This record gives sequence, structure tokens and C-alpha cells, in this order.
Amino acid sequence: MILVTGGTGYIGSHTVVELQKAGYPVVIIDNLSNSNRDVLDGIERITGIRPEFVEADCTDMDAVSGLFDKYPGIKGIINFAASKAVGESMQKPVLYYRNNLNTLMNLLDQMAVRGVKGIVFSSSCTVYGEPDVNPVTEQSPIKKATSPYGNTKQISEEIITDVINAGAPFKSVILRYFNPVGAHPSAEIGELPNGVPQNLIPFLTQTAIGIRKELSVFGNDYNTRDGYCIRDFIDVVDLAKAHVIAVERMLTDKSEAKIEIFNLGTGNGLSVMELINAFESATGVKVPYKIAERRAGDIEQVWADPTYANEVLGWVADTPIEDTMRSAWKWQQRLRERGIM
Repeated sequence: MILVTGGTGYIGSHTVVELQKAGYPVVIIDNLSNSNRDVLDGIERITGIRPEFVEADCTDMDAVSGLFDKYPGIKGIINFAASKAVGESMQKPVLYYRNNLNTLMNLLDQMAVRGVKGIVFSSSCTVYGEPDVNPVTEQSPIKKATSPYGNTKQISEEIITDVINAGAPFKSVILRYFNPVGAHPSAEIGELPNGVPQNLIPFLTQTAIGIRKELSVFGNDYNTRDGYCIRDFIDVVDLAKAHVIAVERMLTDKSEAKIEIFNLGTGNGLSVMELINAFESATGVKVPYKIAERRAGDIEQVWADPTYANEVLGWVADTPIEDTMRSAWKWQQRLRERGIM
């Protein structure tokens, strides 16, 4: 059995689908702080299997311990349980440090005594800070974080490394994501944050459908080809599939390494404006936007060199950005049909 923390969230739910499709039984723990129970219905409609679910907070050690008591067969963990918005972390740093770090430490404590073979950690390209050179490889220097969110990812990677180097009896695969976007092509699950979206695509699609007046584009005077921030936008289903490969790698001891790190991206950088244009081209829907001031904590440009993940994991992110934008729009339309948003 695989424990997926934060499994009703955006990336977590898509990963649960791919795990179940690969034959893994799954138990989710989530406090529903940025998701809702309806996601379980979507997962079940796609796979025909309803994952086990525990509503609890991973910062509560008693709750985490109780989960392992109830499900003693857990052999691997994928940890998505973290607050994840750069901008919000600048305003609420204590929330980010408490949630992201305590969750990880509670899991590591339990792993050491419960016979869990490994943990896949949801990390981020923010660990590279503002890179000197793009694309970034796994050997690119770890720069000072530009936000508390990014710092929690750096510290978490250090905690995992220290614990394993101290002789912990498990492995870890650290996956450094670039920018996940899109939704499941079935439109049964997708990105649905509670409240005002902190991420680009849900705000974009909510603007396109008329929920928001206009999309704020933060800064158009960056030192990039068109003045807008550049990111590596990766389809969320492509990203989810990498987690299944990572779990398989840990559980079957395909590598002797106790810790492995992989960049998960497409290898292509798109500016925010290029992404808006891709959405409009793919869907035929115009997105009203305005240029706003730069947002604190934002990196100017970063994109991945995913060669290592391509070669070692046999994984590649190959969904065209137009297909990804269509899936995001289909998901937004489905939410409207259901009267949700």
C-alpha cells in the first residue's frame, strides 16, 4: 500500500489515479485545507476504485501514528502535504514553516519504526533560486531561496538527506517539479484551490469563464525575450506518472542509491504571455488581463534540463502545451456544469 499525503490536492489526486491504474492500493491523508472530498468521487469515476481516505492533519503526530496503526501495510509514501503558494508564503511564513516541515518530520519519524521502504518527496525548482544559467540540471547550485515556500523545500531536502545519512532504514526519491498545469483529460479532477487562486492557470481559466474580472500579470519588465517571467510548464498527468516510476524504483530496489534527485520538466521555457497566447489559441477564448507590479518572491526565469529523468527513469513530459490548455479549460467548464464555479 502507498500512503499519499495531500492526496486530494491537485498533483496528489492525479498521482493517486496513476498509482491505482498501476495496481497500487492507496490510502490518502489530507486535512482538506486546499481541497475537498468530492475529489474522491472524481478519482473513483476515472479508475473504478475509491481510495482509502483519512481526514487529518499531518502536523498532528497522533493522527499520523494512528493512520499507520490502521494501515500497517504501507510500504511507500508520496508526500504532497504542503502549503505551496510563493506569494502567500511571503505573507504567512510561519504557516509555511510549521506545515511543511512538521509534516515531513512526523512522516520520517513514523517511517523509521513502521518498515516503510521509501518516501517520494514533492520538491520544487524553487530550490535553485534565481539560476545563473538555464536550463538547470540536478547539479545546478542551490541558491538562496527567494521565498519562505522555496526555503521550506530546501530545508526539507536537507532534513531527508541528514536523516538518511544518519542511517535511516529507507530510501528517498526527491522530485523537483517545475510548473504543473492542466487537468485530467476526463475532466473528472483538476486544480480547484479553495478561495482566490494563488496559481496562474486556475486564475486564468476562472477569468476566461467570467468568474474573475481580469488576470493580473505580475511584471512585464523582466530581462527575458518578451519582458515576462519564463517558466517550464509541465502537464500534471505527465508529472503524476513520474511518481509511479519513482515508487516502483524504491520498492524494487532498482537503484542502490539511498537518495536520488530528479528534475521534472519539459525542457522548454514559456513566458507567462506565451502561455496566455497558447490558451487562447487552443481554446478560442480570450483572457482579459492587466499588467501589475512584480510580485515579491517571483523568479525571473527558470526551466529544466530533464535529461537525467528521461534517461534514468525512462520518463518524459511530452504532452503538447495546447492539449494541456484544453484540459484545463475542459475542467473549468465541467465545474461550471456542476454549479461549483
